[in-house]
Amino acid sequence: MIAFFRLVILFFLIVVVTTGGLIMSLFLARSKDRVYYIAKAFAPVSKLFGLTVYKHVSYKVYDVPQAVYIGNHQNNFDLFTFSHVVPHGTVTVGKSTLKWLPFFGWLYWATGNFLIHRNDRDKAIATIAQIVERMRETGLSIWMFPEGTRSRGRGWLPFKRGAFHAAIQAGVPIIPVVCSSTHNQVKLNCLNNGYAKVEVMDPIFTEGLTEKDIPELVRHCEELMKAKQEALDEELALL
Repeated sequence: MIAFFRLVILFFLIVVVTTGGLIMSLFLARSKDRVYYIAKAFAPVSKLFGLTVYKHVSYKVYDVPQAVYIGNHQNNFDLFTFSHVVPHGTVTVGKSTLKWLPFFGWLYWATGNFLIHRNDRDKAIATIAQIVERMRETGLSIWMFPEGTRSRGRGWLPFKRGAFHAAIQAGVPIIPVVCSSTHNQVKLNCLNNGYAKVEVMDPIFTEGLTEKDIPELVRHCEELMKAKQEALDEELALL
């Protein structure tokens, strides 16, 4: 019964947020903060699922005007955990097919997120170049999930390189964002589903790096983010 009411409330929230977001996008079509505002609307939904989200943002990121943010991609609840830390002036990068999804997809497109063709390698590479050009023109940061898809309890998936190409080509830092493990944590019929922690880590600067440095950069980011998730899980175990 709890699950039923949660899903009904979630449906109405999605309709309301989508409608409001589409209207907002019409009036704020030139705003760099459309994704930020939508994230603010989605963040409290974590409470609907009995999930309390703690966040920590490195003070060093406030001195970075533009970056490529990379996050670990676990499940559908990422929408309600990472939304707590989405920064100003940031859009996400996702598959072009997202725009066809009812409600969320429409909102995703209307708020100015970048869409890429991930099933076509040549198009994906060309799109990364276009994204970099748009970053230079607008000053926008981008948020990507380098695993490419939700891990859904399979552990960390191999990182794809698009985010790292974009950061080096744009000459901006990479900022890792890590959420504690949430696989199978949220039970729809359970009132209290515990805690999650999201941390925005220190920037990793890319000045002077070239395409040849990408494998080492990917390895470094993977190690940092895996270690951070383990640390966050250990901290939550003490609560």
